[in-house]
Amino acid sequence: MVHFDDFDGITEPRRPQSLPFFLRIARTRRARTATLTSLIVFLVLLISWKTSKPPARKIAASGYHIPPESPIVFAPELIDEAPILDGSNPQKIMNVTGPHGPKKTNPSFHLLIPASHSNSLLCKTLLSSFVLGYPPPTLVNYGKAFKGEGWDNGTHAGKIRGVYDYLKEGKDMKEHDLVLIIDGFDIWFQLPPEIMIKRYHKLLVEANERLRIRYGMVTHEKDGGFGAKERIPRYTQKVIFGADKICWPNGAEDPACVAVPFSTLPKDTYGPATDKDPESFLTRPRFLNSGTVIGQVSDVRAIYEYAVKKVEEDGRGAVGDQFVFAEIFGEQEFQRETKRQASQGTGGRWLDWVSNTLGVSESPLATNHTINNMTTVPGQNYEFGLGLDYGSELFQTMTHSWDDIEFIRYNDSDALTEIQEKHPSLSSVPFSLPSDLQRVEDPFWFSSPGNHSNESQDVILLPFSEKLDISGEGPRWEEVPLATNVFADSIPSLIHLNGDKSILDTLWPSTWFHPYARALLRRYVRSPQGPIAAHAAALGGLSWWDTRGGRGGVWTDRETWMSWGEVCRKTESDVFADGKGTWMKEEGSIRTENSFGAVVIDDEHFEDE
Repeated sequence: MVHFDDFDGITEPRRPQSLPFFLRIARTRRARTATLTSLIVFLVLLISWKTSKPPARKIAASGYHIPPESPIVFAPELIDEAPILDGSNPQKIMNVTGPHGPKKTNPSFHLLIPASHSNSLLCKTLLSSFVLGYPPPTLVNYGKAFKGEGWDNGTHAGKIRGVYDYLKEGKDMKEHDLVLIIDGFDIWFQLPPEIMIKRYHKLLVEANERLRIRYGMVTHEKDGGFGAKERIPRYTQKVIFGADKICWPNGAEDPACVAVPFSTLPKDTYGPATDKDPESFLTRPRFLNSGTVIGQVSDVRAIYEYAVKKVEEDGRGAVGDQFVFAEIFGEQEFQRETKRQASQGTGGRWLDWVSNTLGVSESPLATNHTINNMTTVPGQNYEFGLGLDYGSELFQTMTHSWDDIEFIRYNDSDALTEIQEKHPSLSSVPFSLPSDLQRVEDPFWFSSPGNHSNESQDVILLPFSEKLDISGEGPRWEEVPLATNVFADSIPSLIHLNGDKSILDTLWPSTWFHPYARALLRRYVRSPQGPIAAHAAALGGLSWWDTRGGRGGVWTDRETWMSWGEVCRKTESDVFADGKGTWMKEEGSIRTENSFGAVVIDDEHFEDE
């Protein structure tokens, strides 16, 4: 055990050395007074600059290059207006995760779901991704039997290995593609992928500004610059995991629980009891949850590679993947803070105050808690650009968060008033539909309920049915119930129902798409958007899409295609709960599906209604 004040052998200095260095060099009281006065004036001007609103400059949501020593002006309303990718000059689109990364022109968006088998829970996850237009998921380890030792038969260790192998060897996985990895049995999507992608980029901008203020800049040799130097941020964020209110199953004094940053949410988010609730219901999320992660393939793969090493060489996988990834995050933050404190010397506490005044979270290592010291391995990299979604803009984890969530129809003023009365501390919060959601297509944007066919004349894409399909445009975003974190003032892109599983069945009908689930799935299969986007991406178009295409089904990590009917047959009563029968046999017809979800009708077996 080691006390925070004793990291790396740094002990409390003698009293004469406790002054910051810029006051110690002033040898007289008058000189010190003048120095301190000048510093206060400087800080007042600096804080005024931070709180002012200078003219905003537009930041491309998909790829941006931040001048090394220029202040970042974050303008979320301009991020919302930016396209997912700037197509004006593809050759100039830069690596989003670093200020000097390689160029990219045609990234794809991949969805990976570790799942060794199918059930109604997996099919609910798949359905929610389908009706919102996410790329066809790839199921990792599907059909694989695990017979390992331990409480989980080795499934969690196999989950890490399976995802890593696919990130490394998948034929369609390119270094700068974007990949989203989610748990397979307790996650529901509720917003479209373009919202998630833009918010991911926005969160990187915000996080990198905080990191620049807190950790400063370093001199770096330019790539191909013949010895030329440039100043770049010491750390940049690249990968985002979900944030949880509790730290588990890691030890309470491990770096995963004690060394990680405090939440960026306001310190009074839950009122005076914020972060003081022993049961953590009023705790701001700050701990890593491994069930959701998004980032570029190369960055996410590096984290999984280290996780595989921990599991297979260091024996850390027996407790589960949650333990391993939380430990990686704790190690990264422990290293960052101890190095920062050592480099600052005796002025560290003063600079902590300055950092906190400028809106950057204080150091968790400055508290009086004790921590289990980590064993540093020579040559091991602990820096992965890993951070969390503290505001639940991408991922809403539900552990101890049930009271944070309300299903809101944003055009219902009476309901909004009731919610504000239910949470008195939120009475001044103007609930409204966020601007990014106002600028995307409405929930029922998929193709009109007519028939569509591809180039092959013998394939028909789900003929319209008066009994099964929806006529008209359907409700708008402000008219459907959206799960909203009323304390973070965010509508998350997906809901991760970790923790208590007893609520899964009762909460499913609350989702906005559930009343129309079967019709929306049919409309999704009918829509030509998937093949069109896949074709554009294959030809070099700027489309965030899995280039393999596909509609109404999933890929496996063995590169085989499985239709919805193959994966989710006999789950209709749980998933649709509409009493209309088996998928594709609702009206007596017997249908099969080709490799991309298109439906081939067998007229010989068609029965009259």
